[in-house]
Amino acid sequence: MKQFIDYIAFLEEKKVVGNGNPKLDAIVFDSRKANATSLFVAMKGTVTDGHKFIPAVFEAGCRAVVCQELPEAIPDDAVVVQVRDSHEALAKLAAFHFDFPSDKMKVVGVTGTNGKTTVATLLYRLALKLGYKVGLCSTVANFINDVKLDASHTTPDAVTLQGLMRQMVDEGCDYCFMEVSSHALDQKRVVGINYRGGIYTNLTHDHLDYHKTFDAYLKAKKTFFDNMAKEAFALVNCDDKNGMVMLQNCKASHSTFSLREMADFRGRIIESLFEGMQLEFNGKEMWTPFIGRFNASNLLAVYGAAILLGWDEQEVLRSLSSLRSVDGRFETIRSKTGVTGVVDYAHTPDALINVLEALNQIRKPENELITVVGAGGDRDATKRPIMAAEAVKSSSRVILTSDNPRSENPETIIEQMMEGVPFSDRIKVICITNRKEAIKTACTLAKKGDVILVAGKGHETYQEVKGVRTHFDDREIMRDYFEQLTDR
Repeated sequence: MKQFIDYIAFLEEKKVVGNGNPKLDAIVFDSRKANATSLFVAMKGTVTDGHKFIPAVFEAGCRAVVCQELPEAIPDDAVVVQVRDSHEALAKLAAFHFDFPSDKMKVVGVTGTNGKTTVATLLYRLALKLGYKVGLCSTVANFINDVKLDASHTTPDAVTLQGLMRQMVDEGCDYCFMEVSSHALDQKRVVGINYRGGIYTNLTHDHLDYHKTFDAYLKAKKTFFDNMAKEAFALVNCDDKNGMVMLQNCKASHSTFSLREMADFRGRIIESLFEGMQLEFNGKEMWTPFIGRFNASNLLAVYGAAILLGWDEQEVLRSLSSLRSVDGRFETIRSKTGVTGVVDYAHTPDALINVLEALNQIRKPENELITVVGAGGDRDATKRPIMAAEAVKSSSRVILTSDNPRSENPETIIEQMMEGVPFSDRIKVICITNRKEAIKTACTLAKKGDVILVAGKGHETYQEVKGVRTHFDDREIMRDYFEQLTDR
């Protein structure tokens, strides 16, 4: 247990009210978990304000509170600290509580709209192959060495995140690779983490339901690089127009990667097939089972980061060639009738464009590309018509369907997607609200040599409708229907 006075030593611009100094063994921001030995941090959230629960935590015996607005009544034996930003305070307190785990291993963060999961996961897998002890924090799952832990957010809350890194340190991890979301940056969840490296993939249309404007979204991402230490490295994709923007005001050493321009790490696609790609990185060739220009860029980012971490180049290239795709990212399923199915997490216009472009570069002209796609409810609605328009532009046929409608009416979402489809192209579109039936229809329509893309959910194993999650896996459904098909 630690004394309260030790915790608040790390907080700046604070006002202390009360003389208490309780011994503490936990930090909580959920008032229901507060007790006599916990420090409660009251935060203003998007749904509720933790400040209104301060009287309840006092009632539960809690005697240490950090908040932005002082409560009207404070027990005589309690101590309250007023701070400018409770979110930032929580992150700093969590880092102290777990004894600053990011100082005890090399933490590399990956940020951007698309590619975060692939880059972070491949770095984790590469490190394991090279014999390092390593942790991963990603959308799909968290790992400590080869032990899998479930993930509920791209970047967890500050207490969970610091606790996870503490576990990694206790298990002897040399490295931690993690996705860093714009939400986490805006909500200060990653404050207090000592990053030894940062990777920027790209920035495209997404999360405007939260950030409201693209400029605000960009600025949230940029804070990651603005706050990096000069001893760290910043590796950015200069094929993306905002890549060099990320390096403005960045004190870390600057490095770039590119498939098009001169860069510190230069890549080129030599050959591209359904079986994989022949690539050239900084003049050295390698084969990979990954497909598509976007995956070549992701692999180049992994290669660049590995070199910047000081790993042996020949071992890196050899091990990279043996890595396989991340769950739900361009995951290929083939039927006994000669149809190729691809399941991908693409849920933004740019991600969808990338996958469609990759498939169209490989498929034969006489074979059709059938795309099944929807859009999530309670999320940025402005991308819905754009995604439908891109799907129709690059596909032989399109089936618009449900994704995770959440609290919204799925038919309304599909109608909004249809607004992006030119009238002349609507003959190519079928609207099927039931996602299972939509996938089944695509499988039925496909002939030998055709390609089916099921986009939007990727690795997810659930569908959320009206607040209820039920089991749903695009990959399982496609495999089941492929098994039922007879040769035609």
